[in-house]
Amino acid sequence: MTQILLIEDSKKLGHDLGIVLEFLGEQPVHVQRAGWTQQVEQLQVRPEALKLVLVGHYKPTLMEVLLQELIDWHEGLPIVLLGDQTMPDLTESVSNRVVATIPMPLSYQPMLDALHKAQVYGDHYNRLREIGNVRDYNMFRSLVGSSPAVQRIRQIMSQVANTEVTVLITGESGTGKEVVARNLHANSRRSSKPFVPINCGAIPPDLLESELFGHEKGAFTGAISTRVGRFELAQGGTLFLDEIGDMPLPMQVKLLRVIQEQCFERVGGTKTMQTDVRILAATHRNLETMISEGTFRQDLFYRLNVFPIEMPSLRERSADIPYLLNELISRLENSKRGSVRFNSAAIKVLSSYAWPGNVRELANLVERMAILHPHGVVGVHDLPHQFRDSQLMDEVLAEEAALSDEHKISVAEAVSEEIAAIPSINGADTHLLPLNGMDLKEYLNNLERSLIEQALDDSGGVVARAADRLNIRRTTLVEKMRKYDLQR
Repeated sequence: MTQILLIEDSKKLGHDLGIVLEFLGEQPVHVQRAGWTQQVEQLQVRPEALKLVLVGHYKPTLMEVLLQELIDWHEGLPIVLLGDQTMPDLTESVSNRVVATIPMPLSYQPMLDALHKAQVYGDHYNRLREIGNVRDYNMFRSLVGSSPAVQRIRQIMSQVANTEVTVLITGESGTGKEVVARNLHANSRRSSKPFVPINCGAIPPDLLESELFGHEKGAFTGAISTRVGRFELAQGGTLFLDEIGDMPLPMQVKLLRVIQEQCFERVGGTKTMQTDVRILAATHRNLETMISEGTFRQDLFYRLNVFPIEMPSLRERSADIPYLLNELISRLENSKRGSVRFNSAAIKVLSSYAWPGNVRELANLVERMAILHPHGVVGVHDLPHQFRDSQLMDEVLAEEAALSDEHKISVAEAVSEEIAAIPSINGADTHLLPLNGMDLKEYLNNLERSLIEQALDDSGGVVARAADRLNIRRTTLVEKMRKYDLQR
């Protein structure tokens, strides 16, 4: 059985966290920071059996040492930090292991999100270890999801990342082609050198040559000084040619020469300059169709298409939408731009949408809902008009209405069942009160808050419905929501 290692000096906080983790079906092992390695040895805890390490609050200097010790202990172990902390300047190898931060006071959804991210991290690390390549352990951070399409992309990336071949990334707009390019660079031998992107469709044709190769002073009107081009800026690293299908034919000829001969001249210059860059290209266009139409060179296509990666559209991997929502919401929260949640009915409706804008459109929706419903729960009726298919909405709402209340186990009942399942000591009856006591007021407040949150979630954020479910007056619920800072 997998375990969670909890490093926290406060016995009370460690105990409370242990109860929460056990309620979620996890097996926590609590140790203190000083001498933690000896403690885990005595408890016979193996790093391979751990799902993650949950680290409490420590001073930045102590935190830096502790994180490095954990990585030295086992390099594939995901780390989750507890609460907002003042972090030291961490190296990339250390910061990549920190997969999530759980805010305090502890709540249900952030803990679930952190457990999911740790699981994705661990699964990806183990998969790469099996094929003998753990260099690209952090690819999962940008490629969120567990669908077969995403797993196939991760597998392909793990095979090509640490090579020198040219990669052509195709797919619809908004599917994350630049994300793949950046991950390929970050997990290659060139990762310490620059990653230089250029959008070939966003630069006027008469300026594109200067952007790529640079120019000498006086090469043309307005060239008042020498300028370094993108090939020089990317020397030793990776040049990402985004929207390569928008490149004019004359520039395609010059690009082909650079790829073949690995040299170029600045505009207006005579000195031949050697280049050492890896080319990654991307396009949403069908280059083979463009070749037949005479708008793209066939020889350049074969030079670029050494290793193709085709990105799936979001509608082809709609099962990943819940994971993507979690990731996008986490990014909003980490950047202090607000927060929002989607109830199950809304997620089901979103999963059936066609998503012409793919992940980019989903990200825009999350930001919009966070502004319209700050720290609230979005239901199907809160979604913008284009997402609301009337027939599907009727089906979803009918399904929810058909759910019997007896199948909706409350948090209080679930906690009681978990506690009842704990074996009694010396055959005595099991009691709710822990042996070392508890703060009854805090426990009841947390329980009340959890029940209110569940009622609001089940009611799509409608306060009147939630009050009916809790059998209290609407004004009473509003006061309690204000007390617990629950905004809807």
